[in-house]
Amino acid sequence: MKILKFENKESWMLARRGKITGSRLKDIVVKRGTGYKLGYYELIAERLAISPDNEDPMARGTRLEPEAIERFKKETGKKVNTDLVIWTHEENESIAVSPDGTIGKTEAVECKCLSSARHLEAFLTQTVPSEYEMQATQYFIVNEKLKKLYLVFYDPRIQSKDYFVLELKREELKEDIAQYLEYQKNILLEVDKIVLELSNF
Repeated sequence: MKILKFENKESWMLARRGKITGSRLKDIVVKRGTGYKLGYYELIAERLAISPDNEDPMARGTRLEPEAIERFKKETGKKVNTDLVIWTHEENESIAVSPDGTIGKTEAVECKCLSSARHLEAFLTQTVPSEYEMQATQYFIVNEKLKKLYLVFYDPRIQSKDYFVLELKREELKEDIAQYLEYQKNILLEVDKIVLELSNF
């Protein structure tokens, strides 16, 4: 065993980056299945990325979104409309989505400026992170003419792979589109019923 000594907490924290420490082991070990947990991608991110700052993730996403859209336009040559809009479902305006960018009525852009670990996870697995799957599906639920959604991943801290795009097509999501549309309709019926009941007190 080696013992590393440090003069201050800052250098101690820096030395922990990219290492499996006792407190991190739970984020690495997979007890069931063959996939990797987020800790695995955090290790890679810490070795590749510039140190994360304390910026609020939502604020960071908002700040980087225009850069991500510009990069997408440059890489693809597509004209992206970034007007501030909300799309609503034809039958029920309570079913909605706010696109980051639109390309006519048949294509849209959703930007993801995530933590470096989540960014790398999406790139290495080539899959949409589970917490954004329903958001992506909602685009197709709301816009029945939408054929393709471009998920633009952008993290300038990872210089070797700061940008990539995952494409989702309507035909790949048909079952989910139908299932989640029906679910939302049923939930909204329940909500309307409860609101009506409570309004009559």
